[in-house]
Amino acid sequence: MQSKRERSKLGREKLQRIIEMCRSVEGRSLDPFLVDVDNVIHTVKEYFPEWEIPEDLNLDAETIHSLASVIKLQSEWIKHRSTSLYTDPFLLEEKLRHLSKEDMIEVFTKTWHPIIEMEQISIYSLTEALRYWASLLPLKERWKEITPAEVEAGFTTREELIRQRILRDKAFSEELESFWQELKQQVEAKGKDEKIRYWDFIGVETYEDTVQRAFMTSFLVTYGYATLEIIPLEEEIFIRCYEKPITKAGKKQLVSIPISVSADDWLKWKRGELE
Repeated sequence: MQSKRERSKLGREKLQRIIEMCRSVEGRSLDPFLVDVDNVIHTVKEYFPEWEIPEDLNLDAETIHSLASVIKLQSEWIKHRSTSLYTDPFLLEEKLRHLSKEDMIEVFTKTWHPIIEMEQISIYSLTEALRYWASLLPLKERWKEITPAEVEAGFTTREELIRQRILRDKAFSEELESFWQELKQQVEAKGKDEKIRYWDFIGVETYEDTVQRAFMTSFLVTYGYATLEIIPLEEEIFIRCYEKPITKAGKKQLVSIPISVSADDWLKWKRGELE
């Protein structure tokens, strides 16, 4: 049987683990629904009679405060999904499993709208076809060979090819390195917590340059110079810059994250309507 001292020590360790898990949820690194609220409350109630010193009571209060933050995140998640008319695929699957064959057939017949089209050749269609072919010019008239215009060969400069974007001003690796340094500077100047909003970094005066910056940013993420942090509830995207490139594990499958950089999004950003 545990002594009172051992039981108090075990209770402190459990509350500390609960607080750390709640902080991970608040930091957006864990799903808020991974926290079993009923189990946490049961643990707090179980060890509350053991606390005698102020430090233990403070730990107990901090646990309740952290749990309240997690419950708030769960509420925001549910509110976000309900307002966007989101339906969980697992709920749909469970609903389909409980439907009888007759109910499924009835739902199918109510939503199925087949399109039927009948085509046939008529005398009028044949007449129109003959009239069309008769009006066409002979093949030798339609397929006349076009003599290409002669263009006098000339010379150009490297600067002209760079201006026309046929050649790059510098190697891609150098361009990527320079872009990485720019990201570091902007994170330090305009960022917070060593990261910057996605549109605050890629957005510039012209749409073409904005697309180019989004293209280069994708390579920064792919090659481990930076990473993307997406917060679904707030629908926000951040870029976190690394001090040194991080090499991804060779066997680990990377997740592709498509991000729209449309002209409409760019105009919204210009008007300050897009974060």
